Amino acid sequence: MLTVEKKTKRGENGVRLNLLSKGEATSIRLPIWGEALDQVKHGEDQLRIMIDQIPTPAWCCRPDGTTEFLNQPWLDYTGLSMEQALGWGWKVTIHPDDQGTLMDAWLGILASEEQGQAEARIRRFDGAYRWFLLCAVPVRNERDEVIRWYGTNTDIEELKRVEDQLRRDNRELRQIIDAIPQAVAVLAPDGNERYGNDSVLEYSGFSLGFQMGNLSALHPDDLERVRDEVHSGLARGVAFQLENRRRGKDGRYRWFLVHYRPLRDEQGDIVRWYVTGIDIEEQKQAEEGSRKVDFALRAETDCSSMFEDVVGCSEPLRKVLWQVARVAPMDSTVLIMGETGTGKELVARAIHKRSSRSGEAFICVNCAAIPPSLIASELFGHEKGAFTGAVQRRSGRFELADGGTIFLDEVGELPMDTQIALLRVLQEREFERVGGSQSIYVDVRVLAATNQDLKAQVAAGKFREDLFYRLNVFPIQIPSLHERVDDIPLLVEHFVNHYAKKAGKDIKKIAKKTLELFQAYKWPGNIRELQNLIERGVILCDGDTFSVDDSWLIHETPGGSRPQGMSATRALRLDEDQQRELIETALAESKGQVAGPSGAANKLGIPRQTLESKIIGLGINKHRFKLA
Repeated sequence: MLTVEKKTKRGENGVRLNLLSKGEATSIRLPIWGEALDQVKHGEDQLRIMIDQIPTPAWCCRPDGTTEFLNQPWLDYTGLSMEQALGWGWKVTIHPDDQGTLMDAWLGILASEEQGQAEARIRRFDGAYRWFLLCAVPVRNERDEVIRWYGTNTDIEELKRVEDQLRRDNRELRQIIDAIPQAVAVLAPDGNERYGNDSVLEYSGFSLGFQMGNLSALHPDDLERVRDEVHSGLARGVAFQLENRRRGKDGRYRWFLVHYRPLRDEQGDIVRWYVTGIDIEEQKQAEEGSRKVDFALRAETDCSSMFEDVVGCSEPLRKVLWQVARVAPMDSTVLIMGETGTGKELVARAIHKRSSRSGEAFICVNCAAIPPSLIASELFGHEKGAFTGAVQRRSGRFELADGGTIFLDEVGELPMDTQIALLRVLQEREFERVGGSQSIYVDVRVLAATNQDLKAQVAAGKFREDLFYRLNVFPIQIPSLHERVDDIPLLVEHFVNHYAKKAGKDIKKIAKKTLELFQAYKWPGNIRELQNLIERGVILCDGDTFSVDDSWLIHETPGGSRPQGMSATRALRLDEDQQRELIETALAESKGQVAGPSGAANKLGIPRQTLESKIIGLGINKHRFKLA
C-alpha cells in the first residue's frame, strides 16, 4: 500500500512516500524539482566563484558563439559590466584593426567544432590595448553535440614585443646582408633554399626563389660533379667549398667560388646552412689566358725547326720580308706557300709579332699531323659525350687563339667537312663545338700554309674553291733554299753558333770546303735539312773548325728515281704513279721505316706526317718493305 505525504516545514520541503509492504511501513523522502534546480544553481555559483578566482580572463559561450558568462578578471581588465559584455557586447573591447580577423577566426572555430586559437589586441579599462591569445575549448553532451564553449585570454604582450623586435632585427640583418656585394643564401638543413640576398636575386633575375643552392642553375658540365660534392658536404656537416658556373638572368654562365658553412643549435644539430658565392669569372678568364700563353709557349718550345730570327739578305728573302712588313699590321688572312722546310711557320710568327695581336696567343696547328677523325675536335673543341672518350667539354685551338693568331700549317690536308667549318669561321667568325649546337664567336686572325699546289687540289676536287679564295687574300711565296744561295753562309754561321752553344763547344771557324759543298747542294729538304745536318756536324765536331763529310750531301737517291736538282716536294707533285714509284723506292731503301735519320721521309726530305698521309692516300703497304 502507497501513501503520499507532503512536508512543508523548514528543512523538510519535499515529498515523503509511505510504503506498506507485508504489514511493515517504510518512509522515503524525495526532493521536489525546484530544490534540484536550486542545487544546480548553487553548483554553478560555486563554479563561477572558482572561475572568478582564476587570474586569467575566462569566459563561457553558447554554441552560437554569444557570451553568457565572463569571469571577474575579464570584467576588471576591460572595465565592462556583465550586462554590457554578454552576447556580442564584448566586441567593443577588440582593437578596430583586429576585429575582422578575430571574427573570421572565431566563426571558423565555431564551424569546425574543434579546439582553436586566435590573437587580438583587447582594450584595457584605461583605453590601452594589449595582445592576448584567445583559446576556446568545446564542451559536448552524450550525443557529441557542442553545448557550450569555454575559453581563456592569455596576455602575450611581452611575447609580441619580443617578436616585433626580432622582426626588426631580422629586417635590419637582411638589409645588411642585401648590402653585401657578394651572393649570400640561407639553406635549410636538407639543402632547400630559404633566403637569398639582393645580389643573388639581381644575378638570377628572380623575385622569389634563389640561385646559390639551386642546382638547376648550374652549367650542365658542372651539374653531376657539384651535386655529388654538395650531397657529400651536407652529409659530413662541416664547412666546404667548391667552384661552379651558374646561369644569370641574361642566360650566360659565370664562375663562382661557393662556400657552405653550417649553423648549429645548442644541441649541436644543424639548423641552417649559410652559403656565400664569390664571382671568380675574371680570375678564371685570366687563368684561361695564362693557359693559352702556356700552350703557345709549349708549342713554340716543341717546334724543333724554329730559330730566333729570319736570317739572310738575298733578294728573294728581302721580297718576302717586305711583304711581311706590309701585311703584318693588317688583320687580313695570309696564305704562305713554299716547299717543306723553307720556314713557313717562321714567316707566320714574324707576321704575328709585328701585328697588333702580338701580345696575345699564337696557336700553331699542323693539320697533317692530326688524324682526319680528330682534326675537327682539335680545331673547334667538343662537348662532353660528343664521341667515345669525350668525358668532358674541351676547348679547341680556335678558342685558345681568341684575340690572337692561329696558324694552320699543311692546310691542304684538311678533310672536306672540316674545310666547310673553317670556311664558316673565315666568313662569320663563329663555329660550333663537335657535338654542340651553340655558336661560339671568336676574334682570330688566320694564317695558313701549304707545300701543295692548292689550285691543282681545287681542280682535282680535293680542296674547296671558296675556301681557297678565302685563304688566298694575301699570298706569300717562300723561296726554296737553293734559290737563296747567298743566304747559306749566314744560315750556316747562325746554326753552328746556336748548336755549339747548346753543346757547350767553342767552334770558331767553318771549313771553306763545307761552305762550298753547302752552296752547291740543291737542298731538297731546304732549311730544315740544313739545320738538321749542322746539328749532326756540331755533335761530331772535336775541334774549333766546323766541317761535314761529303757523303752527307747526296744529290739524288739510288736508282735515279728523283731527277737531279728537283726538290722532293716538287717530285711529289708528279702524277700518282710517279709519286708511288718515288715513295716505294725510298721505303725499299729504308726497309719500310718512315721516320728517323735513315727513314724514307728523311731520304725524300719531307715531313714524316706528310709522307704518312701520302702513303695512305696512294694505298701503299709500307709493311711489305720491312719483310723484303
